[in-house]
Amino acid sequence: MKIVFCDRDGVINRDSADYIKNWSEFEFLPGSLEALALLKSAGFQVIVVTNQSIIGRGMATPEILADTHARMSEAVRKAGGEILDILHCPHVPEDGCPCRKPRPGMLLAARDRHGIDLSRAVMIGDSVKDMDAASRAGLGQAFLVRTGNGGAAPASARKKGVRVDRVFDDLLAAARFLVKGDG
Repeated sequence: MKIVFCDRDGVINRDSADYIKNWSEFEFLPGSLEALALLKSAGFQVIVVTNQSIIGRGMATPEILADTHARMSEAVRKAGGEILDILHCPHVPEDGCPCRKPRPGMLLAARDRHGIDLSRAVMIGDSVKDMDAASRAGLGQAFLVRTGNGGAAPASARKKGVRVDRVFDDLLAAARFLVKGDG
């Protein structure tokens, strides 16, 4: 099984300093639907792993988040892609939750749920937190995209000593690389 873990905000959809609190605030980034369809056509399974402190902050309910994810998955499906699973951490950073990135809990939970060999999996994210979680979980590759928080992330990752295997302009460029090189 070829697995690609994707962060959500800043990778699949536009991020916001005010958080994405519901479907009306959700906007796919250019090329992200095409990227997800390309990955599916090449036999990759996509799992979204996303910190969603909007729940812990009282800005949205679990039901609103579930609705947003259902609508996102349906739009991806209609565009020819597929999301195998979506894992989220609802906690605020101060809670110290083991699933909140940069901790690897969501990646380990996905491993257990789907029988994934994490050493052969890829993480695509827009932040040092995503790259750090990938490293802590033992993922084979960690790709940073420049969308979302990704503009400043390469320098920050170097400064913090966090592994970044490749940097791409966006999810579509990363997907094209994976498909061309077949992982």
